[in-house]
Amino acid sequence: MESNILMESGTNELEILEFMIGNNHYGINVAKIKEIVPFNIVTPVPNANPSVEGIFMPRDLLITVIDLAKVIHNAASEDPSKDMFIITNFNKLNVAFHVHKVVGIHRVSWVDIITPDSTINTAENGIATGIIKINGQLIVILDFERIVSEISPETGLKVSEIDKLEGRIRNTSPIIIAEDSPLLSKMILDSLQRAGYINLILFKNGKEAWDELTNIKNKGTIAKDVHCVITDLEMPLMDGHRLTKLIKTDKELQHIPVIIFSSLINDQMRLKGDSVGADVQLSKPEIGLLVHEIDKLLA
Repeated sequence: MESNILMESGTNELEILEFMIGNNHYGINVAKIKEIVPFNIVTPVPNANPSVEGIFMPRDLLITVIDLAKVIHNAASEDPSKDMFIITNFNKLNVAFHVHKVVGIHRVSWVDIITPDSTINTAENGIATGIIKINGQLIVILDFERIVSEISPETGLKVSEIDKLEGRIRNTSPIIIAEDSPLLSKMILDSLQRAGYINLILFKNGKEAWDELTNIKNKGTIAKDVHCVITDLEMPLMDGHRLTKLIKTDKELQHIPVIIFSSLINDQMRLKGDSVGADVQLSKPEIGLLVHEIDKLLA
């Protein structure tokens, strides 16, 4: 089973693949998926993280397999031969996730995805990015980037790249950031502040960022209050493509540079970003490159 579903850019919709671990239902954005294949026997890797099941090599491509049952502390499959591997690509990595059953694909709106509150998710340990109800079934959308980054921290953000940027002249240009992950928000904020950008305004999703931009426009203070927008793609209520499209089709806001900073930047998503007018599109590990692009845009 391959995923190659094309969608119009900026509609605020996404495709969710529903799958199961034990009796529980989970979801992943189809944009992350390369293909879905039957369970394969894997080769264990000595001293690997306990969640890493091993490696296998389909079509000469070496892929790490993560056992999602171990990640979420669920019982192992009763019959692994009937299980599936969801092979993903994000943050410039190919990773397979071992799941027990694939249910199907649903087209949904980001508006319908509920952000987990602090009783479910915290910046320190939550791996649920959203919850949606489909056909009476609650589906938990997992934070696959966080799962991988906790196994290999540098796959999340290459914060070591910021070390050489410390001590620069402070820049007070106001920058709006839309990012739903509390952990990544903090890391991006810390990294940009270390690189000299100190006037950062954080929002949890594209809707909140758009509401603020609308307020600024109504006040007539665009030139003073916003010099750049940085947005993630996957966010509840409003995604980054929709936010970018709204900015770039507004005569008063379209001059504001927009940087899409996401784990999902690949050839297909880059075309979508171009179609809605993004000025720059960067893959999330490249935090040093993000600073470089901000420097150029605000020069």
